[in-house]
Amino acid sequence: MEILYEDNHIIIVNKAAGEIVQGDKTGDEPLSETLKRFIKERDSKPGQVFMGVVHRLDRPVSGVVVFAKTSKALARLNAMFAKGDVHKTYWAVSRNKPPKEADTLVHYISSVERNNKSYASPTPKEGAKEARLKYRLIASTERYNLLEVNLMTGRKHQIRVQLSSIGCPVKGDLKYGDKRSNPDGSISLHARHINFVHPVSQKVIDVTAPVPAGDALWAALEEAAQNKEQ
Repeated sequence: MEILYEDNHIIIVNKAAGEIVQGDKTGDEPLSETLKRFIKERDSKPGQVFMGVVHRLDRPVSGVVVFAKTSKALARLNAMFAKGDVHKTYWAVSRNKPPKEADTLVHYISSVERNNKSYASPTPKEGAKEARLKYRLIASTERYNLLEVNLMTGRKHQIRVQLSSIGCPVKGDLKYGDKRSNPDGSISLHARHINFVHPVSQKVIDVTAPVPAGDALWAALEEAAQNKEQ
């Protein structure tokens, strides 16, 4: 577990692909409980440890996750996420190049619980919610492309379904149209960066999550992105 930032009110970690943020029907221990146990042992806390889930990442996704260590921080962060005051940037790897180097995507997304899948329509549909994101192509290798994605709304599987809708399914994401799974069951989507004003101290929190360690493709694409910026 990699802690990226911590104070008395919040803790930000770099989630590994395969971990769950909050308990689900699998019964696997969620990251929220792992953090509770870690803090209780590290700080020798006698009572219960508070750990509020502020937002989630899909199980096969890696990267930045924020948790609240106090009820005050949880309430304020929930309001900030709801208002769009928290700015998140993702990195997504796709085998295909997008039709444009950069674009804003607008779809209307509906979710089906039966198969845990979202569907994107280019036009409004009953029960569907508007979904908006911006992307830009920031690096390419011979076989893969790295897209930087800024979410403007927060819908279930939003990045996965919207990128698939333009012919760029995330590498390893069989659910949304990629050809092959990743060996470890992950998908190549990483919550790279988060920026917000601290809910209590009011200082700016700006955190970047390193790409998955030991993954040669992520390392190559990160290097290509850095070289392109220079």
